[in-house]
Order: sequence, then C-alpha cells, then structure tokens
Amino acid sequence: MPRRKINSRGYSPRKVDTREVKQRFLIVCEGEKTEPNYFRSFRVPKNVAEIDVQGVGENPSKLVNRAKELKEQEEYDQVWCVFDRDAWTPEDFNNAIKNATKQGFKVAYSNEAFELWYVLHFEFLNTAIPRSDYIKKLSLLLNRKYQKNSEIIYDELFGKQATAIKNAINLLNQYSPPMPAKNNPSTTVHLLVQELNKFVQ
Repeated sequence: MPRRKINSRGYSPRKVDTREVKQRFLIVCEGEKTEPNYFRSFRVPKNVAEIDVQGVGENPSKLVNRAKELKEQEEYDQVWCVFDRDAWTPEDFNNAIKNATKQGFKVAYSNEAFELWYVLHFEFLNTAIPRSDYIKKLSLLLNRKYQKNSEIIYDELFGKQATAIKNAINLLNQYSPPMPAKNNPSTTVHLLVQELNKFVQ
C-alpha cells in the first residue's frame, strides 16, 4: 500500500470525498408523464447521482421486462419499477412485484393509483376510493384543478413530504401480512422517495 505524502507542516492532507463512481438510478414508470415528471423534479446534482427516468406506458409485467432490457444495456446501481394496481389483474400485479424482486429490482407500487402518494401529503387515507375520486380530492386539497401530468406538483408538495412518508409507512403497517394486490389503499412510493432524498442537494 503506497504511503500518503506528508506536506511541509508534517500532516497528511485530508481527503474530502474520494468517491469516483456516481450512484446511477433507473426508474421505469407505468405512466408516460405523471410519474416521470414527478421523479425528474428531484434536485439531484449530476455529479452526485444520475437518474434515468423512463415512462413506458405498459402493464406491470411488461414494465418489469422493459426494465430488465434496459438494465442489460447499461449499468445501474438501483433499478426501480413504478406502477399502479389500476385495472390490472391481481395475478399481473403480484407477478410483476415477484419478478422485479427476483431480478434485484425495487418496486414503488400504488394501490390503487399513484395519486394516493400525493393525497398522503395532506391527510392519512385508509379507505379505498375510486380512481376518479383521487382527482376530485386532490383538486380540493390543492385548491385548484389537479392536472394529471403536472410538472410543478413536486414543488407544490415538497414542504409536506415528511408527512406523506409518515402516512405511507403507517398505512403499510396496517396490513399484516402485506398483500399488495388486495391492500387498497397502499403504496411503497415513499421508499423510492427516501432513496432519492439521500442525494438531493
């Protein structure tokens, strides 16, 4: 092991941060705009981490296969699959989670809609509601008409993010054992948010 050089004052210069390899994220989303717009809004400097967000517009199982294809083309430290329960069959939803885990991917799912994550910024919701009601509820909470493909929603909700994480954790804890396809409402989006927050500056 080579010895560190000692300067004229007799001590070794301190290394601030010698990490050369950046953390590379691949986030593959079911939605083509709503989820990608949200995750692209995280203020992560490119010299700290790279975030590749893809909106594929596929069902959960095809989404996981697409993530696998992308992972084979590039090296990523973390691969996340983001999808909703929607009207997909329980089999497709559960198999997608199982297959993603088998590939070493992480899953940020929502049952029933991604907008549940937004609602949790304002209130704890543990009662299943139709997808259309999420739009109405968010319009009331935001005090304006909720736009599904909003590019400013991240900034609007940022100050309430800690509340959303707390609510999401409490919601998941209500299900024992967890059964993602049946647990409505539930979400694991906070797990991806917490991971990205480690690199936000």
